[in-house]
Amino acid sequence: MRRPRVLLADDHSLMLAGLRRLVEETCDVVGAVEDGRALVEAVQHLEPDLILLDISMPLLNGIDAARQIQKLRPSTKLIFLTMHTSPSYVTEAFHVGASGYLLKRSAPMELPLAIEAVLKGQQYLTPSITKPVLAQTMELEEAPAIKGSAVELTPRQREVLQLIGEGKGTKAIASLLQVSVKTIEFHKTCLMKQLNLHTTAELMRYAITQGLASEQP
Repeated sequence: MRRPRVLLADDHSLMLAGLRRLVEETCDVVGAVEDGRALVEAVQHLEPDLILLDISMPLLNGIDAARQIQKLRPSTKLIFLTMHTSPSYVTEAFHVGASGYLLKRSAPMELPLAIEAVLKGQQYLTPSITKPVLAQTMELEEAPAIKGSAVELTPRQREVLQLIGEGKGTKAIASLLQVSVKTIEFHKTCLMKQLNLHTTAELMRYAITQGLASEQP
């Protein structure tokens, strides 16, 4: 029987090394990447059966990477392995096509259980996500989106906002997204208007508070 092809994505090398050791017992690890943009690119030529990915990754976060992957290769299964316990993250992960959600503090034996379940077409949610969190998750699924929140933005706007939050300049963003500087300036103007913000610094702070980027050291 063919062993499942697994792609790993996390911005911490030690985490990737540990995951590889755990996964290689039952699967073929076909690659490992450290940012969301590299992940989307790798999916197209490695054609994995399953991806283990973090949410917080540079250049393109795991949630937005998952959106793109679902369009490129919908047959690929996704398991998020993250530190985020917030109901909003859990809800968003399954909304963009995840089949599994684990925490980095989960017991190591959970990972093969999650992989087995997901490859059988089932969903897996770590027991570490408590019942109160699950209840909040259900409420979030039923509630209307909060006006001005990052989830209301288009995928492209979210990409631009994350890169702004990571401190990238307009030219650098244009180069990464392979569009013109004027296009990025247009997106920045729209973001400021939509979010009622007035400076690049305010956009950076907003991206960080929404979890799209991390505080710069």
